[in-house]
Amino acid sequence: MKIGTFMMPLHPPGRVATDTLAEDREAILLADRLGYCEAFVGEHVTDLSENVTSCLMFLASLAHDTKQIVLGSGTINMPNGHPAAIAAQVAMLDHMLKGRFIMGISPGGLMSDAEVFGNFQKNRNAMFLESINTVLKIWESDGPLDLQGEYFKVSTRQTAIPEIGQGMILKPYQRPHPRIVGTAVAPFSQGVTEMARRGWQPISANFLLPEWVKSHWPKYVEGREAGGAKAAPDEWRVAKSIFVADDAQVAQRYGRGPEGPYHFYFKQLARKLVGGGRSNLFKSDPAQPDSDITPDYLTRQLVIAGSVDSVVDQLLAFREQVGDFGTLLYACHDWVDPVLAKRSMQLMAEQVMPRVNAAIASEPHQSAVKARTVAQ
Repeated sequence: MKIGTFMMPLHPPGRVATDTLAEDREAILLADRLGYCEAFVGEHVTDLSENVTSCLMFLASLAHDTKQIVLGSGTINMPNGHPAAIAAQVAMLDHMLKGRFIMGISPGGLMSDAEVFGNFQKNRNAMFLESINTVLKIWESDGPLDLQGEYFKVSTRQTAIPEIGQGMILKPYQRPHPRIVGTAVAPFSQGVTEMARRGWQPISANFLLPEWVKSHWPKYVEGREAGGAKAAPDEWRVAKSIFVADDAQVAQRYGRGPEGPYHFYFKQLARKLVGGGRSNLFKSDPAQPDSDITPDYLTRQLVIAGSVDSVVDQLLAFREQVGDFGTLLYACHDWVDPVLAKRSMQLMAEQVMPRVNAAIASEPHQSAVKARTVAQ
């Protein structure tokens, strides 16, 4: 199992953006030094807590300061931009990174973003599909461009001068295009099946109950088989909120208590998702009242926190619940205490993951477990 990171990011709205943007960069630079394999960064335009307004701009700021880590958009909210701009910007970043880039895409889940871009009353899933299809057609085309859709028009037919390159859009460094991933949020997500059918890979969100995470794997298998391919667990990324400390009491206080960033994170997230009619994401029983969905409840259910020994045990138990997967994405949170936050990332890379992988490698029934997981 590999270790990567995923940050929305989410900070208290009273913090200065100059400081939080620097902190988020520092987290990815640290991840690169510690050997994390990937780092995904989200974006929103209308949220002072999630104040990376362009994940591509943010990742560009890291292109020449990172060495090995693969950087991913997590995600580009496709209906909120024009396919020509997205195609050109992704291609340029892919060249800057010499292929150390993964293209994460989504229809966008923040309603205020949808409203500000005039998409609130539109079919954003249809816009999303048309947008990514248009981007792929742009990269396939030798121009001049003349693509007509219901929502987007891309044309350079009238002004192109092919012999000097005018009217053409840059193609990515990776051919035919960067790897494409999408974040899976809904239980039994049909979106996972459709992504898999096209050869795209899923990221299961860090705020889902284990039973909903588990539901993504059979949907991925279904889609891969429909596309004529076989699903492999190493294609599946699972995000999780984790805090590791040298002291177990510190781990519980910071990882689950009201003074830590995880409590704040789930307080913000519950307000958005429960208020938006998505409380089902946090419930095993649909009859459970929404009033139960408190930050205390969510941190108990969804945060892995403890000493190295405890976190290793919890991660192995989580894997036993959801099945085998290839990359664990450590969810980055606000650095309420930078010393503790950095130490947690260090302990994950240097102590937790080697022990988790040693335990997986020593499973006497490892091949049987993988076979059973693939069959589910």
